[in-house]
Amino acid sequence: MAQKIREAEGLLRSVPNPGEQILPQDGEKNVLVTSALPYCNNVPHLGNIIGSTLSADVFARNRRTLYICGTDEYGTASETQALKEGITPRELCDKYNALHVETYKWFQLGFDYFGRTSTPKHTEIAQEIYLNVAKNGYLEKQTKEQTYCENCKKFLADRFVEGTCPHCGSDDARGDQCDSCSRTLDAVELINPRCLVDKSHKVVTKESAHMYIKLDALQPKVEEWIKQSYKEGKWSQNSVINSDGEIVDARLKAGLRPSPVTRDLTWGVPVPVGSDDTDGMAGKFEACIGYVSITANYTDGWKRWWFNQPNVRLYQFMGKDNVYFHTIYFPAVQIADGRPWTTLHHISTTEFLNYEGGKFSKSKNRGVFGPAAKETNIPVSVWRYYLISTRPETADAMFSWADCIAANNNILLNNFGNFVNRTLKFISANYNGVVPDSGDAPGAFSPNDETDADFISDINALLKEYVDAMEAVKLRLGLQIVMQVSARGNAYLQASGLNKTLMQENPKRCAQVVSRALNLIYVLSALVHPFMPSTSDSILAQLNAPARAVPDVLSNDILAGHEIGKPEHLFKKIDEKMAEVFRAKFGGNENKEAEPNADATHVAPGMSKRKAAAAAKAAASAKAAAEDSGPKSAEVLAWEQKVADQGQLVRELKAQPKTDERDKEVAAAVDVLKKLKAELADLKKQQA
Repeated sequence: MAQKIREAEGLLRSVPNPGEQILPQDGEKNVLVTSALPYCNNVPHLGNIIGSTLSADVFARNRRTLYICGTDEYGTASETQALKEGITPRELCDKYNALHVETYKWFQLGFDYFGRTSTPKHTEIAQEIYLNVAKNGYLEKQTKEQTYCENCKKFLADRFVEGTCPHCGSDDARGDQCDSCSRTLDAVELINPRCLVDKSHKVVTKESAHMYIKLDALQPKVEEWIKQSYKEGKWSQNSVINSDGEIVDARLKAGLRPSPVTRDLTWGVPVPVGSDDTDGMAGKFEACIGYVSITANYTDGWKRWWFNQPNVRLYQFMGKDNVYFHTIYFPAVQIADGRPWTTLHHISTTEFLNYEGGKFSKSKNRGVFGPAAKETNIPVSVWRYYLISTRPETADAMFSWADCIAANNNILLNNFGNFVNRTLKFISANYNGVVPDSGDAPGAFSPNDETDADFISDINALLKEYVDAMEAVKLRLGLQIVMQVSARGNAYLQASGLNKTLMQENPKRCAQVVSRALNLIYVLSALVHPFMPSTSDSILAQLNAPARAVPDVLSNDILAGHEIGKPEHLFKKIDEKMAEVFRAKFGGNENKEAEPNADATHVAPGMSKRKAAAAAKAAASAKAAAEDSGPKSAEVLAWEQKVADQGQLVRELKAQPKTDERDKEVAAAVDVLKKLKAELADLKKQQA
């Protein structure tokens, strides 16, 4: 197909060559992006994904960045989960690392490198930092009381002990933190402590010696750095400092205390030989070093990223529960290390995403976890759109199946998809897929245009707002602007009266409207790329055009004579009734329904055969409905969607004019539908 794309510097998106390592370049804006390293003891849920990895992915696209992430594998979190599952910590981390990779791949997260912390490089770098902190006088040995299990005959690391929080009274607080009130804890503070190995074990306190980092001595330098970095990087407001530049973190206001950097653990980074401690490094000390070591596993030139503050801007994405470690603790470690580190420039944090009126709960099977999202057959673009549109930037947000389906049907399908499909179908049907000559010169459309001045000015203003929002890491606003652009495109088509009558009565104006709308679609392919990359790719395929950069203004870039591809629908309608199906599937253990009453399957004596048959049929339907109302397996859910899609195909074929060829197509489609229904019935029987 013939392509006629305007040639101009910066028009097309810059994409690194496959296998090319991304390194900072002098004189350029080099951005290093990280998302919080997920613990390798579970699979992520939707809140984890929007809180860090997806948000970072959206920001990293359409700009020159290195995007680094990986699984946080060492420490007691992995040890305790391995204990529960009866496997070794290494086996556990191998298992969950693979599940994380699978999940992120399906969500189309474009990491430049996704690694893990249980590597020799991580140990090497963490030990070097430990020795530097000690050499600079910021480590001290302290002997303190620590929880000890008399039955296990060993000291219990924080996550091996749980009990009642002394601050809020929650009965499931861990030895390092209470998830209910988000307060950090010392295990000896817990009321009625319990050993995780066996809750009947006797837990007491004994003295134990460990190395501590002197956060109290580092606090003045940390506060000075926070105020400077916050101002320069324009941190998000839900952080440790308010909009007036005042420190609001409770720990800083109360005064930081020395914090342990070693622990009694076997699965972790060993303390360097020759140091004053023989235990492993505490997870909170070495976890953030994972960003550095993962970069080092990506490239031998890692120091060009991590010791290059003048030329590199570090953007970090996470949920609000991780803010302390990235804005106070790890910067303190970097200061104590003494080398010229690349430090945090901008932190983007989110509040919590909750699920259908409650919280995500893996133990209760409540919410969408890991790769389960793909089992709904909702396209990944819809997932990415809905999660970003509900991104909890300033307050907690709520995931809702009804809202998710409405977002697809009302916004993506009726607004965005309608504009793209209507324009491309018109060109395909009325111009044989070839862009007509509009009379517009290549390059920027004039905001003083005789007929479309308002339209062009509106789009140019929206483009500036989009760029400003994305630079300020206001991702939800950026997505809203994309939809405003497509809505403006729909209004333009409507106001211009694009139809066959316009083509016949004013062919020059019709060609102009079509060309300008088409070029707006080309712009939309770039605007939507960070949010829905597969949708962007589909648009480009239908346009038969290369990937483009985000422009400053609307321009005539796809020129007359260009041949477009085959128009296709970008989105499909999702049946609103599926919301109940998904709620049942992902609603957790409490959604299980009672079995139907056996009397419902009985027929009253004296009934006629016809009434008896009808009653039996109704009873069978009621029983089937009752069985279907409970949670369904991922396989059943996927097969039900296949049956629904095939049924829709059969209905569409039957609605077309009858021909011998069409009858054969209908018969073949019906056979496929029958086969799918039979397979679904067998699947339900197997899982009953």
